[in-house]
Amino acid sequence: MNANGKNKTPRMPKIWEALLTLAFLVAMLAIGIIIYGVDPHVPMFLGVIGAALMALRLGYKWSEIEKSMMDGIHKALQSIIILAIIGILIGVWLDAGTVPAMIYYGLKILKPSIFFIATLLICSITSLATGTSWGTIGTMGVALMGIGFGLGMSPGMTAGAILSGAYFGDKMSPLSDTTNLAPAMAGTDVMTHVKFMIPPTAIVYGICIVVFGVLGVTQYHGGAADMSKVTELSDALSGMFNINPLLLLPPVVVIVAVACKMPAIPGITLGILTGAAVGLIFQPHCDLGTLFSCGMNGYVCETGIYEIDELLNSGGLMNMMFSISMTIIAMMFGGIMEDTHQLEVIVNRLTGLAKRPASLVALTEATCVASNALMPEQYISIVVPGRMYAEEYRRRGLAPQCLSNALESAGTVSSCLIPWNTCGVFILGTLNIGVAQYAPYAIFNWLMPIAAIAMAFMGFTVADKNGVRLTKKNINSGKARLEPADTAAAPVK
Repeated sequence: MNANGKNKTPRMPKIWEALLTLAFLVAMLAIGIIIYGVDPHVPMFLGVIGAALMALRLGYKWSEIEKSMMDGIHKALQSIIILAIIGILIGVWLDAGTVPAMIYYGLKILKPSIFFIATLLICSITSLATGTSWGTIGTMGVALMGIGFGLGMSPGMTAGAILSGAYFGDKMSPLSDTTNLAPAMAGTDVMTHVKFMIPPTAIVYGICIVVFGVLGVTQYHGGAADMSKVTELSDALSGMFNINPLLLLPPVVVIVAVACKMPAIPGITLGILTGAAVGLIFQPHCDLGTLFSCGMNGYVCETGIYEIDELLNSGGLMNMMFSISMTIIAMMFGGIMEDTHQLEVIVNRLTGLAKRPASLVALTEATCVASNALMPEQYISIVVPGRMYAEEYRRRGLAPQCLSNALESAGTVSSCLIPWNTCGVFILGTLNIGVAQYAPYAIFNWLMPIAAIAMAFMGFTVADKNGVRLTKKNINSGKARLEPADTAAAPVK
């Protein structure tokens, strides 16, 4: 209430107030992640508290603030459900031998004469199959670094090929938490998001193959190669599972479901059922009990081989709770910031610099890279810019997958290029190589943001709200405020 005893009317925040809320979040994340090395969840929750206190200062009632948090979570409910189902899928596919089969056949393509291309493809397959760049780097990446050393290959080039493949899979796999987080922040579904990313990502990936092919020819000069580690890993997988090409049927079913425009939830569920079926047919150890257990708690692997155990101890609904809880807390913060117009005043200042849709894409990607540097955690570089710009994309009549593509093309892939980001720190500790050595050769990671911006100005990564990609002529003419969304932003109370 004010001095006259009447209820205080909520007001628009001043720019410094909105920036103060954001700065408080940055400070909490920096202290938690950099100084204490903790997960981002609790620091993010402190950011929620900061946003709520600022909302009270702006005149909002607690009931209104609480509703904003609930509304924010509601916007991500579909993605939360998909994350839960994917956790079950990974556990089932591991128990059924589908993921091990994908890795096994990937290892079979490793030849010294095409070492860098093979490294790129192996890490891509592994990351696509498991949905994790860190898991791929910490397992296949470690083994490939050792093989590259034995072949006399450049450590920087080897690490660059590993990271390019690992982050390609992290960006494109429907099993990846970042691939689900980006559309959740933007307001679209994971299958629409993945399909929209295919053309620009395929172009960059093709360039990577060519470049690593040339590097391989110039680096490798023949001679005997120590392939014992590859043989050890392959033998371990074939000893644990009955490897059969039909085990690759579940991912094929999911791909066909996507191509047939089946919604994400039934499409992924069909992949679970197919995986369970092939597991019951081909794996002697697999029964309904193990499938239920792995779907809930993940697959447990105890071979004594570090790389295999680290890679296959994964999946399950409970192991996906890290990402689900992160999404819930992030959407609490985003809901408050949106409904109290704190994001709006920040975005209005920034988007004044972006008159065209392609410029908005470039601004989004620049914000993602800055988030990776200031709030050094890959998840946050997707969450904060995603909630900052979601309304602006909608207001301009742009498809939400334009935003989700921009988030992944910069936020997901650029994290490993910043030494103090959690990804850069992880790579240094795992592969024993620093950013300065591998960055020039992490081609996918630095080329993807550049290419996504260039393609936005050419119309490849900009689409209207109906999903129709815009022509270069329309974009560069500046006509593209496009058709505004059907509903306007809520007025200030």
